[in-house]
Amino acid sequence: MNRDSHYLETILHRDIPLTQDMGLKVLGWQARQLRLFLPIAANVNHKSTMFGGSLYCGAVLGGWGWLHLALREEGIEDGHIVIQEGQISYPLPVTRDATVICEAPDKKTWTRFLATYRRYGRARLALQTQVVNVDSKDVAVRFEGQYVLHR
Repeated sequence: MNRDSHYLETILHRDIPLTQDMGLKVLGWQARQLRLFLPIAANVNHKSTMFGGSLYCGAVLGGWGWLHLALREEGIEDGHIVIQEGQISYPLPVTRDATVICEAPDKKTWTRFLATYRRYGRARLALQTQVVNVDSKDVAVRFEGQYVLHR
């Protein structure tokens, strides 16, 4: 685990205690991609698959964590990140431990977001998150969240 990953995991466990109960771990922050780990044991439902609410929470946290670290890299630490809206689909069941993956938006969108925040003290950004079963490339969950950053 690199320093940024450890920092984010500490923040999540301290500020959002539910993440500890979920067993959420930060796997890595590299090349503007955030990867989180969700164990099935702490998030299992009555069908022996991962609970949809845990998957939703993991997906939201993937975007929140990505934005938190990306802003930190930009030297922006005066804002508050909140989720405004989210759309989720569950095309496949999560039958074992899961990896949550959030990728960077395109450069133009990111640049516009930063400029808007710096000028107005408030900006919105849509981020996509995927959840896959560990050792699989098949997307089990697709999430798009609208995040708001405000001073």
